[in-house]
Order: sequence, then C-alpha cells, then structure tokens
Amino acid sequence: MKRLFDITLALFCLAVLSPIFLIIAIKIRYHVGSPVIFRQKRPGKGGKIFEMIKFRSMNDSRDENGVLLPDGQRLTKFGSKLRNSSLDELPELWNVVKGDMSLVGPRPLLVQYLPLYSNEQKRRHEVRPGVTGWAQVNGRNSLSWEEKFKLDVWYVDNRSLWLDIKILFLTIKKVFVKEGISAEGHVTIEPFKGNNEDA
Repeated sequence: MKRLFDITLALFCLAVLSPIFLIIAIKIRYHVGSPVIFRQKRPGKGGKIFEMIKFRSMNDSRDENGVLLPDGQRLTKFGSKLRNSSLDELPELWNVVKGDMSLVGPRPLLVQYLPLYSNEQKRRHEVRPGVTGWAQVNGRNSLSWEEKFKLDVWYVDNRSLWLDIKILFLTIKKVFVKEGISAEGHVTIEPFKGNNEDA
C-alpha cells in the first residue's frame, strides 16, 4: 500500500510541478551553471547504494590548487533560496518512482557514514530512505545526530500510511515556516563522525 501511495503521489507531483521544474532548471543554469542536476551516491534500503538526484545549489569554485572550496563558499545566493524552500529536493520524486526512495522515511545520508553507525542506528536502513521524514518535521538539521537517528529508528518501528500522510502535511508546514534548515555554524549540519555507543 505504501509503495502504491508513493508511486501515485510522486507521478502526480512530477506532472503538476513540471513547469516549476523547467523554471528552476533555467534559473540554475543562469545563476549556478551546468549541470542543473546534482547526483550523489547514497545508501538506501539495506545499505544498497543508489544515485540520488537533486537540483544543484553550489558552484564548482576551487582554490589555487584546484581543490573545491568549502560548501559555505560555493553555495550561491540562488542555491541558498532553493535550499531554504526545499525546492532543491524536488528531483528526488524521480528516485521515488524508480523505487530507490519513498516519499517518507529516514533521509539518505552519505555513504562514508555507513561504518560509523551503531547497530541501533543501522536500523534506519531497514526501510527505503525518504524525501522527507520524521526527523525532518521534528527539528531537521537543528537536531544533533543522536536525536536524528533516534527519530529515524522510531519511524522504522512505528511506520504506517497514516503516519506518512501526517509527516507529508507537517513537511509542507515546515517548508513555509523554514525551520531547522541548518545547524549553527554550518551550511546544513556538521559531518557525522561516529559515536561510542554500544548497540
């Protein structure tokens, strides 16, 4: 039922929002550059790696040695607006249609975090990652990593179609309120460096 709900709503949103996709793509091409889509390997259900797509929000500025500058220096003004409105996440609807992601679930994090999780934290990969999730509507990037993982695991244990619908409505509210977009001192959130928990 959840998969049918995901596919139906994702296809509907892709069709209805297609003009917005085109406008955003044109603006990214002008303000940020090509390509307009950002692709990155992320772990999905069971830790299986897939390619997540988002609208690009950072340029490729590098230092004199050809090394990419920090995210905060590469995030463009238009890219910041995309992130603040969460519009950069819209292409992930295609990941939902493909089956890599769900509309609701723990957010897909970086591949290099996989060996850093405790056994309990690894449980976030028992379900498909989501475009939005329980942690996103309860603090998003203002939460500590430990708090986010606890919320992710809570979702795994309590997931239901009605909870997904609740989270989707709360996500719409959060987008307009613009809460928890970044952690203090970071463009989004500080990198996860592991923990000493025994689980």
